[in-house]
Amino acid sequence: MLLLEHKHRQQCYDTQSSMQTEIFSFKEIAVQGLQKKKVGRGYNDSLVDPYLLFNLPREKMMVEINFLCVHKKLRSKRVAPVLIREITRRVNLEGIFQAVYTAGVVLPKPVGTCRYWHRSLNPRKLIEVKFSHLSRNMTMQRTMKLYRLPEAPKTSGLRPMTVKDVPAVHRLLKEYLSLFNLVPVMSPEEVQHWLLPQENIIDTYVVENSDGKLTDLLSFYTLPSTIMNHPVHHSLKAAYSFYNVHTTTTLLDLMGDALILAKAKGFDVFNALDLMENKTFLEKLKFGIGDGNLQYYLYNWKCPSMGSEKVGLVLQ
Repeated sequence: MLLLEHKHRQQCYDTQSSMQTEIFSFKEIAVQGLQKKKVGRGYNDSLVDPYLLFNLPREKMMVEINFLCVHKKLRSKRVAPVLIREITRRVNLEGIFQAVYTAGVVLPKPVGTCRYWHRSLNPRKLIEVKFSHLSRNMTMQRTMKLYRLPEAPKTSGLRPMTVKDVPAVHRLLKEYLSLFNLVPVMSPEEVQHWLLPQENIIDTYVVENSDGKLTDLLSFYTLPSTIMNHPVHHSLKAAYSFYNVHTTTTLLDLMGDALILAKAKGFDVFNALDLMENKTFLEKLKFGIGDGNLQYYLYNWKCPSMGSEKVGLVLQ
């Protein structure tokens, strides 16, 4: 996978310094990924994915520090730096000395700042588990009516992506992401891996016109959460907007259909970052703004900051 950073070529350079472990120790979230490396007694999982930073006309390989998981009993014991040192050692052996990562805290210096927005699909459940609350002068019935969605998508030609669509999806994604400054540039094999639908992992839909040409793409991935100590509800099923491409269908209509599809699949909430062109539909589709920012960082690679609308890399 590649990272594309252009338009600031003259200001980007390699600092050639050794990787500091502390900068990654803020992220302790347990989720799923491609590979899990057990450390010690098997309590800790650290995940990295290889990337290339494309800085016209050069390509720069780097890794994505995606998830760092530490067992609750081992937290505050300086375990995270040990894991990062091991990641660093393995990455350096491959000749890679740069990384991309996100954190909720502000460090010197973010390359971009994004914010999560949330769209209720099952407002009653979200209120019952205190994920959200009733607004002032709103009843439960009014809230459910406010967030009600149509029964079926309205875009004609919308269907699940298949393996035969990989070349066309790859072209669509490559052309669309070239509009932004910091983006993943995937090979066809990576497009198949990341976007081909898998139950309870990733859902991807394409729009096929009457000539059999793919014109649009929407995708969202699944990330459930456990609900602790609730007498009725035990899990929260969340959909996260992934990569979406629009050429003939408006992004507003495309994401409206994404909400309908997610609701039909039993999701409780639909989350999206305000990157790329997402700001054009968030308020119109009744998303509510989240309460924290997600900071994007490049390690050992300096480049000017950019607005969230120029960030095209979807991280957590």
